[in-house]
Amino acid sequence: MSNSIGTLYIVATPIGNLTDITERAQQVLKTVDLIACEDTRHSRHLLARFGINTPLFAYHDHNEITATQQLIDCLKTGQNVALISDAGTPLINDPGFILVRTARAQHLPVVPIPGANAIICALSAAGLPTDRFLFLGFPPRTTSQRHTWAMSFINEPGTLVCYESGKRIVATLTDIAHVFGHQRQVVIARELTKQFETFLHGSLDELAQLITSNPEQQLGELVLIIAGAAADVNQQTLQEQQRILRILIAELPVKQATALTAQITGGSRNALYREALSIQQS
Repeated sequence: MSNSIGTLYIVATPIGNLTDITERAQQVLKTVDLIACEDTRHSRHLLARFGINTPLFAYHDHNEITATQQLIDCLKTGQNVALISDAGTPLINDPGFILVRTARAQHLPVVPIPGANAIICALSAAGLPTDRFLFLGFPPRTTSQRHTWAMSFINEPGTLVCYESGKRIVATLTDIAHVFGHQRQVVIARELTKQFETFLHGSLDELAQLITSNPEQQLGELVLIIAGAAADVNQQTLQEQQRILRILIAELPVKQATALTAQITGGSRNALYREALSIQQS
């Protein structure tokens, strides 16, 4: 058995256009001992395009815990392993976190091989602010859950980014509009880097109507980019939270007043609790 340890490479692959793969990614995928991937059939097609014959190992949501230990054992015996997802940069809403965390905890080297990423690709061409943004994964699947989810970010000043299925995008836009207001500006990016790449710009209401009337825009997965809350809106919301909190604190215990204010306004319970303590001391 070799005394050396292997390296885990986190390798980004194309999100659509296969020529977006980097030379470094190709070199790593050709020379490692094993490639861990979500779908071996899907990845085999990509690798064949570049003449890469490295053995594949299935690594997905359903076997992540057991497969992690197998890959860690490979690394400990000196084998180099590459992790790829079906498209884009691994771990960004894809499996891999447990593997990377375990490798780091056991002092095994982890090396990123950067490349395509749908979030960054969409943001770079969306025309919304990029100095601060928050990635939210996929929205919940029911209306009530989406309302609660959106309420958590109603005051976020940074641009909000999430993935969504085309078949749910109209319902998601409608539910977000119910919370954020119908005029909040959004961009939807679809078919990124492919022949029919599309960017749609408008308000939540406008895009919901546009996509409803155009079934083609309801195919595949999309990147949804939502403008952050305006500064004046944030200030108005903060003032309203403080007003309600002061009224309730005069009649109720701090924790109960805080919980009710959070429920009424959608504010952060922790932030409101700190504000309540400040009010009491003033």
